[in-house]
Amino acid sequence: MTFSVLARCEATGQFGMAIATRPIAIGAKCPFVRPHIGGLVVQANGDPRLGPLGLKLLEMGYSAAKVLKELEESDGPENIEWRQIMVIDKDGNTAARTGASNEEWRGHIARKNVCVAGNRLSNDRVAQAMLDGFEKADGELAHRLLASLEAGRDAGGQVAGQYSSALIVHHERSYALVDLRVDENDEPIRELRRLYGLYKPLIPYYLQRPSNPSLPRDDDWRKKLGIAGGPR
Repeated sequence: MTFSVLARCEATGQFGMAIATRPIAIGAKCPFVRPHIGGLVVQANGDPRLGPLGLKLLEMGYSAAKVLKELEESDGPENIEWRQIMVIDKDGNTAARTGASNEEWRGHIARKNVCVAGNRLSNDRVAQAMLDGFEKADGELAHRLLASLEAGRDAGGQVAGQYSSALIVHHERSYALVDLRVDENDEPIRELRRLYGLYKPLIPYYLQRPSNPSLPRDDDWRKKLGIAGGPR
């Protein structure tokens, strides 16, 4: 009951993913992305324990295809058919697997630097719309990932609708450049876009603050830039 996109930006070397689903807290269960090495998404009837294993293999230099094969063997023949997994490695190679026990419409599209996947989608056009949305969008990786989710939603999204979403982007640092989540919202993708619009001007602030803790509060930073923000 999920659709997602996993990608690498060739220009910046950033890795990121965006995801939407019906159940709550999808951002805590499925995405596993790290700087320099890539990442993976383990969704559908996913096992979050596969995420750290996949990251460890990517860190060891395994290719996306090799990581996927190792995860398949680790999970076993009975469990793997319930999973939907996407992997991207440090070079932007991708690999994906959609188990036979996933609900229709189910499937994935894997390309260099980008992979999309979904299960229990309303039609077979959603995945292609997501890929097109990502490839046609300009700008930073976070925007392109959101554009992919929006295209999937507009093409029909899930059979049961979507109420939870997440956006994660990693770059040079050990912590995420962007890590935003929406839960129990009738329009989680729209809300995710709104939150990113609020957060984007603050990214330089949050990058500076760890090494310069005397910086003014984020509210003062907003005022300095003339940006509205805070609770609605």
